[in-house]
Amino acid sequence: MAFGWIDDQAEQRRRAGLVRTLRPRPADSPLLDLASNDYLGLAHHPEVVEGAAAAARTWGGGSTGSRLVTGTTELHAQLERELAEFTGFEAALVFSSGYAANLAAVTTLAPHGSLIVSDAGNHASLIDGCRLARGATQVVGHADPDGVRKALRTHDGQAVVVSDSVFSVDGDAAPVGALAEACREFGAGLLLDDAHGLGVLGEGGRGAPYA
Repeated sequence: MAFGWIDDQAEQRRRAGLVRTLRPRPADSPLLDLASNDYLGLAHHPEVVEGAAAAARTWGGGSTGSRLVTGTTELHAQLERELAEFTGFEAALVFSSGYAANLAAVTTLAPHGSLIVSDAGNHASLIDGCRLARGATQVVGHADPDGVRKALRTHDGQAVVVSDSVFSVDGDAAPVGALAEACREFGAGLLLDDAHGLGVLGEGGRGAPYA
């Protein structure tokens, strides 16, 4: 069988206790959800729900194409302007998911010949971005600015340090200020995944860089 190995690997995962089962939830589940990413409870906030419904009534149920073809609407541009203004940056670019954003950011900022310095506790999306990038990746200890300095010291050329701002597994915060200082010292870029910091940390929820 050409794909018999799939069944073999599935059986190995089952024996190792690694099989996960989908458990569809109803809209009115009485359970307290402690596994959700909806930390701020905005998914069911009346204003958010009404905003989504109004957007669907105005723009339809889909973007009709990729961003570069027909998928960029005036609503996308407005959202990106407001996000940039809120976070204090020159511009913003919205992706369909944080995972997609990390893949794009890491692969774009780490071309061939560059060095990626990655925290050992980084989210899987950052790790996959490092794997897909053409640069060389060096993993350093968790939340270790001195380890970052040591890695940067060994490389002569373009480099980028990638880290979560708030780590999704441990829940601890990265030493953002110390990482930024290390990057300035060696002329390296700093890429932060602030998925767990935006809306929670910093003035008005502007994120970890403002904490």
